[in-house]
Parts: sequence; structure tokens; C-alpha cells
Amino acid sequence: MTDPLHDIAFRGFASDNYSGVHPEVLDAIAQANGGHQVAYGEDAYTSRLQQVFAHHFGEGIEAYPVFNGTGANVTGLQSMLPRWGAVVAATTAHINTDEGGAPERVAGIKILGVPTPDGKLTPELIDREAWGWGDEHRAQPLVVSITQTTELGTRYSVEEIRAIADHAHTLGMRVHLDGARLSNAAAALDVPLRAFTTDAGVDVVSVGGTKNGALGAEAIVVLDTEASEGLTYLRKLNMQLASKMRFVSAQLIALYEGDLWLRSARHANAMAHRLRSTLDRGITGGELPGLSFSHPTESNGVFAVLPQGVADRLRERGFRFYDWDAAKGEVRWMCSFDTSEDDIDAFAAAIREELAAAA
Repeated sequence: MTDPLHDIAFRGFASDNYSGVHPEVLDAIAQANGGHQVAYGEDAYTSRLQQVFAHHFGEGIEAYPVFNGTGANVTGLQSMLPRWGAVVAATTAHINTDEGGAPERVAGIKILGVPTPDGKLTPELIDREAWGWGDEHRAQPLVVSITQTTELGTRYSVEEIRAIADHAHTLGMRVHLDGARLSNAAAALDVPLRAFTTDAGVDVVSVGGTKNGALGAEAIVVLDTEASEGLTYLRKLNMQLASKMRFVSAQLIALYEGDLWLRSARHANAMAHRLRSTLDRGITGGELPGLSFSHPTESNGVFAVLPQGVADRLRERGFRFYDWDAAKGEVRWMCSFDTSEDDIDAFAAAIREELAAAA
């Protein structure tokens, strides 16, 4: 075996996609590798995955493994809408800002964006775009899409999602949930996955794996089969049908059959809270001049505002993270299943040093 092409000691805070594959997931891929299995999902692993997700979301669900989150969201939403349909979503939603126009260009979906202060929709905010049914000049708002946890690191409570679903259903709309960080939400809320999905009235959910230790493994899970049509065909049409699907399903089984999904998410959340609490103490003690936070830390992401130049100097020291709003000095720091306490403490120390130098 040749040496790796990268420094395996490097840890980044830009995205939970920076992390590698969890060793237990790698083992599951290797265990699925022997012999032959029928292709395109007619394999033992994809069959077992239906049972695994039924345990989490309830009997009667249908699970469709796919390669990535964009594919899960676009294909799932496409199955919920006619050609004239539109989706109400927060303007910060991943489907609106970070999927390269795929909902519009691949699925032909109009997104009706609603500005929100914290990335979260409410029934009242939904009503800003949920109107015009029967008007041939307006794309018909037929689905509400929410993200759990949101792109701003905030999370919906069970009651908030239930209120959205009840309101949407009263209007004749369906509810889609982008669950790229579904595990982090469940860990933070300390409730089962079905508590804020099936039991709260969500119709279709994308279940994340990649951000929580998988290697390109996501799934569309249809919770109400009357809300979705044609996924068998749309998954192929959208180039999300894996020929060797057993390896995608095996990863999701490794995550969700036991408690790996929860252990990993709890750890990532805990590391974000360690970073936030360490820096909060420094702010209270007057030791971190110019640092503030722009959103609550409710899962595995920390959103902070830094004085001019500090972010660039931290990156020059080898710490990788994204500017969220460069004009405001706002940055995002994400933690992963393999972020360690030492990683957090070293990063916090570097932040402290650069803030002192800037002051």
C-alpha cells in the first residue's frame, strides 16, 4: 500500500464533509464485498435497509438509496410535484442556495423563497408564498420543504415541525424534510427520528449519511406513499440509481441498524458545543475582543463574527473553514464525528491568539 497523498493529522472546520469514512462503515463495505449480488437494488442489503428504516420511521415506508444529498432532495421533491408545482422554502435552504440550480434545471421545480431570521419556516412565513392556487399565471405552491438541522445550525422542535405539517396539510400541501443532518437534530433533541418526521406529519424525508461518516450514501424515505409517485423511475432518470447498490445500502445499515448514527452525531454536536462554550467564556472574561456569535449553536455548527483579517490569518495557520458572509465577517465552523477535544482546544487557542493580535 502506498502512503496517503494527504496529511492524515489534518482536521478542518469548513464542513462535516471534510471528514473521512467511519471505520465501522468501512468494515461494512468490506463485509458486503464477497461474492455476487443482484444489481440495482435487488440485493439482500437493500432489502434489509427497508427493515432498518421501518424501525426508525414506521411500517409502510419506502426507502430509496441514492448517491448524494442533492440527488435525494431533487428526486424526492420531483416525485411530490406535478410539472406546474412549486416548493416553499427558506431562502437559506440548501435546495435554494447550494445545489447549482438542480431543482430548477433538472426537476423543473420553481422554488418560492421566504426570508427567515434563523433558517426556520413557520406557518405564518409559509403563508407569504402559499397562495394563488388556481391562478394559471403562478406556479402552484404544493410542497413545503424544511431543513433539519437548518443551514444556519438551528433546529426545529418537534412541535414546530408538527405545526408546519398541520398547516401545510390544511392548505392541501405536502411536507418535505431535507435531513442531511437529521442525526444531529435527533441527538440534539434527544428524541427518536420518527418523533419529528413520521409522527410530526412529514411526508418525504431525505436521510443523510455522508456528513455523518458514510461514503456517498444518502436515502429518500417516503413516509406517506400517497405523497410521492414514480421514484422507481425518477431515481434512474436523475442518475441516482446505483448498479452496485448493496454498497450504498450496507453503509446506511452500518449507520442506522445500531446506534452509530446517534453516537457519531452526539459527538459532533458535543465538539461544537465545546468550541462555543470555550469561546463564550473568553468573551465573558473580556479575553476575546471583537468576537461574537450570529446564531445559536444547536447542533454541530458554530456561526461567529470575527474582526477584519482574523479569519484569513487563522487560515494561514492551517485552519480551514468557510466565510458565511464575508461582508459581515461571519464564518461557519463545523464539527464532525472524528473531531477531537484536542482539535477544538488547539483551534480555540489559535482564535484567542489572533483576536489578541488584532486588538
